[in-house]
Amino acid sequence: MSINPQLIAVPWQLRWPIYQRLTDLGVPCKYAPYQPLTAEVNSPLAALQVWSVVRQVSAPRHILIGWLEQCWNYNWIDSFQDPSAFEY
Repeated sequence: MSINPQLIAVPWQLRWPIYQRLTDLGVPCKYAPYQPLTAEVNSPLAALQVWSVVRQVSAPRHILIGWLEQCWNYNWIDSFQDPSAFEY
């Protein structure tokens, strides 16, 4: 575990699936009963993986469906031709 591990505040019943998925992705984690889940986040990629896994496990189904539909409907061809499409 790193010098500065990040605590992940999630409901206790979600800790195990989050721990398993982050471990599968190669993000070092520590999980003990009655303790918060800790993950080593020492790169932007690890931070994105933690965010994505927590979102996939904890977000309501309708939010995930909306997110997926947005991805399906996104016009990727035009966005590559127009770099301003990536601006928020």
